[in-house]
Amino acid sequence: MAPPAALDVVEALTDTQAATFVESFSINGVKARRHKAPPMPLAVATYASSEMFKGPSYGKPKAKRWDHILNQESKDRNASSLKAASQLLKTPGLISLGGGLPSSTVFPFEEIQIKVPKLHHFSESETKESGILVSSGKHDAAEGKSLYDLHIALNYGQATGSVQILRFVTEHTEIVHHPPYQDWECTMTVGNTSAFEMALRMLATRGDYIMTEEYSFCSALETAIPLGIKPLGIKMDEQGLLPTHMDHILSNWSESERGARKPHLLYTVPTGGNPTGATQSLQRRRDLYACAQKHDVYIIEDEPYYFLQLQPYTGPNTPAIPPPASHDEFLYALVPSLLSMDRDGRVMRLDSFSKVIAPGMRTGWITASAQMVMRFVRHSETSTQHPSGVSQLVLYKLLEDTWGHDGYLDWLIWMRMEYTRKRDNLLRACEMHLPREVASWKNTEAGMFHWVCVEWRKHPLVLKDMEVVGIAEVEDRIWRAGVDKGVLTAKGSWFRAEGDAGEEMFFRTTFAAAGEEDVREAIRRFGEMLRVEFGLVEGEQGNGAKVPGESGGA
Repeated sequence: MAPPAALDVVEALTDTQAATFVESFSINGVKARRHKAPPMPLAVATYASSEMFKGPSYGKPKAKRWDHILNQESKDRNASSLKAASQLLKTPGLISLGGGLPSSTVFPFEEIQIKVPKLHHFSESETKESGILVSSGKHDAAEGKSLYDLHIALNYGQATGSVQILRFVTEHTEIVHHPPYQDWECTMTVGNTSAFEMALRMLATRGDYIMTEEYSFCSALETAIPLGIKPLGIKMDEQGLLPTHMDHILSNWSESERGARKPHLLYTVPTGGNPTGATQSLQRRRDLYACAQKHDVYIIEDEPYYFLQLQPYTGPNTPAIPPPASHDEFLYALVPSLLSMDRDGRVMRLDSFSKVIAPGMRTGWITASAQMVMRFVRHSETSTQHPSGVSQLVLYKLLEDTWGHDGYLDWLIWMRMEYTRKRDNLLRACEMHLPREVASWKNTEAGMFHWVCVEWRKHPLVLKDMEVVGIAEVEDRIWRAGVDKGVLTAKGSWFRAEGDAGEEMFFRTTFAAAGEEDVREAIRRFGEMLRVEFGLVEGEQGNGAKVPGESGGA
C-alpha cells in the first residue's frame, strides 16, 4: 500500500489545468531503476543532480516560477567557475592542471573502520555485542570494491553533495513523499539551521516579516533577527499553527501601519514542533497549504522530527501498541508532508539526519523546485561548499553498504518505538508528580519535547499584587527555583516569535537524552518545586484535599 502522500494528489485541478497522476515509487522499484540507469560517475568532485535518479513524471505539472520572491543577493549569485570546471574531471583521458584539488597521496588516512548495527539488532548493547564492522579504504572505488572511498570523500566536492549520498536521499524522498510536480530536486546541506539561514538569504530582504508559530524554534528566530527579518507569530492550538489566523493577518495587512510589505514567507515545523511538540493533522496541513496558495506564500517546511511520529499514548499500566508490521504500514501511518501535497513547488522542505542518525554528522538535504535548488546551490558554492566528506562516507557505508532503503526504514520504525517508550515514561512521571492545580499538558504525538503550561496567575506573589508582579518575573523565579532544585527546563518565553513574554506560561522539557530514571526524578523535582512555589502542601491540593490519581494530560 502506498502512503497517503501519493493518493492525496490524484485529482483534477481546474478546467484549464491538467489532471495530476502520480506514479508510486517504492523500495521494490529501487533495484530495477538503478539497473537501467547509466553507471554512477566515480571521479572526485563529480557533478550530480536529482534528475539522474528520479523516475518519470508523466502528467505532473511543472513548478511555478519564484523570481518575484528571490532577493537581489540571490539573483546576483553566479555559478562558481571552479565548481563548473571540475565537472570536466570525469572526461576520460583528461589530465587536470586547472583545479586546486590536492592529491589523495598526501592525505594521512589510508582506511577508516566503523561498527554499525546489524539489521533488527539496533540497540546500543546489541551493536556492541554483534554489530558489523565496515571499512573504507583510500582507493576502494578504483579497485572495484565500493562506489565511494576516501580518495573521493576527503577531497573537494560539489555543493550538491556526493553523488552517492544524493542518489540515496533522492530515492528516499520519492519513496516517502512522492512530490506531485515534475521538476523537484534535492541538494545536500550541512544541517537545517544552515539551510534555513541560506533560504532567508535567498528569499527575504531586511525589513521583511516572516510568519511562524507564535512559539517557534529559538535558533530559527535568532537566525532571522540579525538579518533584519522580523518574526511574526501566528496563533496556535494543540495542532500547531492556525491557518485561519494566518489568513486573517494576511487579508487585513496594512503596509503603512506595519511598515513592511505583506509577508510572503512562512517558516513552520509541522511535526513534533519545537518547542511545543504540536503536530499538524492532515487537514490542518491542507488548510495551511490552501492559505499559502491564496496569498502566494512560500513555505519553508522544517522537518527534523518527521520520522519521530510516535505511537498513541495509552496511559499508565496499559500494554504498549505494537510497532507497524510493515514498511507500508509505517509510511501510511505518517501524517503526509506539505511537500507531498505541493503542486506549485511553493515548499522548500528541510530534512536532516541530526535527529534520526546523529547531529554531529552535520548532514541534511533540502527538496524544492529546480529553480530554487539552483539558487540554493549557488549560495552553497561560496559558503559551506558541501557537507563533510567523512560524514557522507560514513552515512554511505551505513545506509547503502549495510542497510539499504528497507533497512533504513526498519531503523526508523525502531526509533519510533524507542522515542515512544521515552515519551510514555515522561508522561507517566507527569501524571504522578506534577500538581494538576497549576500544571497542565497535552500528550506529545511526535518529536522529543513536552510542553507544560503553568498557571502563573495562581502564584502567591501575583495573588498578592498582580499590578506589580508580571508573567516574566514569575517565569524567571520558577525557572531558577527549578535549577536550585536540580532540574533544568527551557523557558517558554525563549521561543516567543515576537520576543514578548506572552499571556500564558510554558516550560519545555525533553525526554530525548536523559535516562528513564533521571527523567522521572527530574519531573519529581519539578513538581516538588511547583508545590513549594505555589504554596501547595506536598501531596495535597491547596484546600487540603488529596490529589486525585488522574491519568492523561490536561
